Order: sequence, then C-alpha cells, then structure tokens
Amino acid sequence: MCGRYQLDPAESAEIERIVRQVQDRVKTGEIFPTNAVPVLAGFAGGLAPRPMVWGYPRFGDKPGSIINARSETAGERPMFRKSLAERRCVVPTTGFFEWGADGEGKKRKYRFNLPGDRALYLAGLWNDFAGQEKCVILTTAANGSMDGVHDRMPVVLTRAEAEPWVRDAGFASGVVRRVPPALVHIRA
Repeated sequence: MCGRYQLDPAESAEIERIVRQVQDRVKTGEIFPTNAVPVLAGFAGGLAPRPMVWGYPRFGDKPGSIINARSETAGERPMFRKSLAERRCVVPTTGFFEWGADGEGKKRKYRFNLPGDRALYLAGLWNDFAGQEKCVILTTAANGSMDGVHDRMPVVLTRAEAEPWVRDAGFASGVVRRVPPALVHIRA
C-alpha cells in the first residue's frame, strides 16, 4: 500500500522541472490522499505534467477515496480495467512512506527511495470523474527491501520507463508482473 509520499522539488532538479509546470495547481511536501498532485500522462504527442487529484471516488455512498490499485487484479476490476488498458500515468515523487515496527516493537515511519536517486517514479492509472481527472497508484507484492515494514509496495518505474509505461500496453503488461527493484529506506 502507498498511503503517503513526498514531493520535494528542492531534492531533485528533475522533480522541480515537473512541479514548476503545474505548481500553482498542486501540493508539494508530504502528499496525502485527495491532494492535487502532478502526474505525467500522455497528452499532445508526449508526456506532460497534469494536475490530478490522488484518489478515485468510491461507488455509492461510501466515504473516502480509493488511492491504490493492486497490479495483480487491476485488469479484472471494473473500476480499473479501462484505466489500465488506456489511461496509465506516472506519479513523480521524491520517495514514499510506509509504517512498520522498529527493533523495539514501535510503529515507525520510513521513507523509501531507489538507491542513489531522489526522483522516484510510481506507476499509476487515471480516469475522468465528472470532469475532474483523478489518479491511483499501482501496488504489488513487496520485495525483500520492504521486509519488516509492509507486504505491499508501489510499482516502481525508472525515468526511462515512464513513456513506455504510458504509451505501450505490452510494456505495461510486463511491468505489472515483474519483481520491483530493491529500495533503500530511512526513518522519517
């Protein structure tokens, strides 16, 4: 699960360039569900930053938002099927947070990144809900770098994989089935 992430333009020139294009319409710092966030989506022949709200609405009168989609079942679920097929996006971050027990049995907040890289790209889906574009983050079974913290993690992309993820359904199909790269974490 990915319930919060970091978006700090001061930590990455690459992330700063993305945020600058939509900065008056998105939140930075620690990102919470339902915040307006920048995503990279396929528009006008390339990838472009677009502001979207993090979280799909729940059906019926259920409160809250759906912020993650399981990559293993997204293609089968009516809420995500069309998005996975046609509306993939990339969520740029400077790390994501999870909570796990420390050596003393207390819950601690940890921040995860790729080793040596402050820009971290997460595979996402988007859709239009009554004229408002909203996104979710795809998750997968956690790899060994998440041991002791959480059993799920976001589907992580490299910068070079961002455009193929958005534009190539065959590439995207392979990404959702692979083991994610190892991450490093610090106590936040």
